[in-house]
Amino acid sequence: MGYADGLFDLTDRVVLVTGGSRGLGHQMALAAARCGADVVIASRKLDACRAAAAQIEAETGRSALPYAVHVGRWDQLDGLVDAAYQRFGRVDVLVNNAGMSPVYDKQTDVTEKMFDAVVNLNLKGPFRLSALIGERMVADGRGSIINVSTHGSLRPHPSFVPYAAAKAGLNAMTEALAHAFGPTVRVNTLMPGPFLTDIAAAWSFEGGKNPFGHFALQRAGEPREIVGAALFLMSDASSYTTGSIVRADGGIP
Repeated sequence: MGYADGLFDLTDRVVLVTGGSRGLGHQMALAAARCGADVVIASRKLDACRAAAAQIEAETGRSALPYAVHVGRWDQLDGLVDAAYQRFGRVDVLVNNAGMSPVYDKQTDVTEKMFDAVVNLNLKGPFRLSALIGERMVADGRGSIINVSTHGSLRPHPSFVPYAAAKAGLNAMTEALAHAFGPTVRVNTLMPGPFLTDIAAAWSFEGGKNPFGHFALQRAGEPREIVGAALFLMSDASSYTTGSIVRADGGIP
């Protein structure tokens, strides 16, 4: 094993990824398995979880547990945690990646139901999962929690106010939980910019102008480009990093 391989080695660790059946979550789960981890793939659609888990097992030889759950529903999260611990005996890394940001035209189009759904999935669920798993990590003497936020939590836009607000809360939660679960458990925020996942199909670029021209890299990210930052936070490579925001946003000013 080379130096870099050892630094990012996740052999026999267990990584739970919410929203892990597609997009950035799937890329992170696959990367963890390629580095030796067993993984839990959690999302709302069981068929999608099973397909992702089957692919990961076929490509990496590691075990993958598919589990259907709505992360925004508090009462479903105990079942997810219990299933992960029953299958693997522990969770070494929790990636709170599941999220959503509904489209609306004006602020009064945001209904109470929509607002609550956004906050529940992007903030309340990650808090509950972090509490359930973080305390077990403390008892086990190690662990890493990664809260996947968004550049919009620092640079909010009128088109996603509830989402930006929920993710800003997630950033604050990261800092608080880093102290709550330290010194043995690390808690960090991974902050992506725009990536070319499924959601990109809904983007509208009028007039042919590059909407990312003000970024340092002047483009959106490819899903595989989240992997390096994610593996850094999952592994012992980030052993002195906690309560931090790691940006993977193409250099948004």
